[in-house]
Amino acid sequence: MSGAASSTRGDFPLSAAALDRLAGDGRRVTAWWRDDDARTATPELERLLALAKTHALPLALAVIPVGAEPALAERLAGEAGVTVLLHGHAHANHAPPGEKRAEFGDHRSAEAMRTEIAVGKARLETLFGERFRPVFVPPWNRIGETVRALLAGLGLPTVSVYGSAKPAVEGGPAELNTHLDVMDWRAMRGLTFDAVDERLAELIDTRAGAAAGAEPIGLLTHHLQHDESAWALTDRLLALLAAHPAVAWDGPALLPITK
Repeated sequence: MSGAASSTRGDFPLSAAALDRLAGDGRRVTAWWRDDDARTATPELERLLALAKTHALPLALAVIPVGAEPALAERLAGEAGVTVLLHGHAHANHAPPGEKRAEFGDHRSAEAMRTEIAVGKARLETLFGERFRPVFVPPWNRIGETVRALLAGLGLPTVSVYGSAKPAVEGGPAELNTHLDVMDWRAMRGLTFDAVDERLAELIDTRAGAAAGAEPIGLLTHHLQHDESAWALTDRLLALLAAHPAVAWDGPALLPITK
């Protein structure tokens, strides 16, 4: 084992041990990576893309259509393994005072929300072409039942939020969720390595005890909000997950393709 690999295992000992148990049994978990809030090319985006390239991992970039710039599409051109998802409309809060922030909760008319989603989808399809995948990522990971019911009819068969997927409902969207956010939002910094290690080990063990086809583990990052601790954490976490034989990075294969 190289010194770098040994060091990475030491960063996340519980998770490394959980993955070793899987590998010893000839089993694997599936992982994917989503980053939110992109609109244009920035130094932070450059840093994010460099991490994806360093670790040779696929990246799903959730792009906000209002304010999305051609410069972003130009920067992503030629970046293998980077896909684009629909991240709401303007990332604007429409929840009433006292409620948790949401852009697509049950606070507005279905027609208004339908129009915004359709316009945003068309915008990203125009900008990104085949790089765009028909996955709806609601801002703040919150979505009302009204909007859920609209997605399939708008050509968005999949929704991605945070937490365990809800049971599938006939006619409703499939869920491809994230489960491990590297940010401590109250402190506005990266989580500690220990906190991430505990969470990831729990996710691995939960899926190890599930039947085949268990929900993929989703890593969630926010490149525009990362402090140095979040960047360092993400780098070391990706190093562990990219190198371990018990982790399958299906990436784009998990995402639907626009028909």
